[in-house]
Amino acid sequence: MSRLFRALALVLLAASCGGGSGTAPRQLDNACSIVKERPEYVRAFKAAERRWGVPVHVQMATIYQESKFISNARTPFRYAAGVIPIGRQSSAYGYSQALDGTWKEYVQDTGSRTARRDRIRDATDFMGWYMAETQERLGIPVSDTRNQYLAYHEGRSGFARDSYRNKAWLVRVAGEVDARSNMYAAQLQRCRVRGL
Repeated sequence: MSRLFRALALVLLAASCGGGSGTAPRQLDNACSIVKERPEYVRAFKAAERRWGVPVHVQMATIYQESKFISNARTPFRYAAGVIPIGRQSSAYGYSQALDGTWKEYVQDTGSRTARRDRIRDATDFMGWYMAETQERLGIPVSDTRNQYLAYHEGRSGFARDSYRNKAWLVRVAGEVDARSNMYAAQLQRCRVRGL
């Protein structure tokens, strides 16, 4: 076997492991089950909490809403005439459903040149960065799940313009994210998981 072939095989193996399988944890309504099944999540959530101050339960509830913990989640396709695919609804991708432009801003701001949206540690760091900036610019505490989610979904400028007020469905979803955050917080207090 040539060195080139071995090197190529090693690169392909590493690449196949990097993005994750894309599958979600089994019990999404149980925070303890999620972090027990995926210990790398605990490390990622805690690192983002230490760096940016965003509580673990706020991160978890937002990721649940954005991607259901699916690492390679994408928005659905749009169709012309109901049958011809013409592209996705947006460039949102990964755990955090970060848009291309916002992700580029994060990479430039933090110097995280190797960061990937389908890696939990990078996705939670992105989310922490975004929410900490939202707190600084708009005064929304990182613990205010409802309003942080509205600003996350609408963008800071949209939130500042109250764009969500004409979207009853989004206000309802933000309430659901807040309720899930509270549920996860209560569950995490009872967890016996290393690192929490």
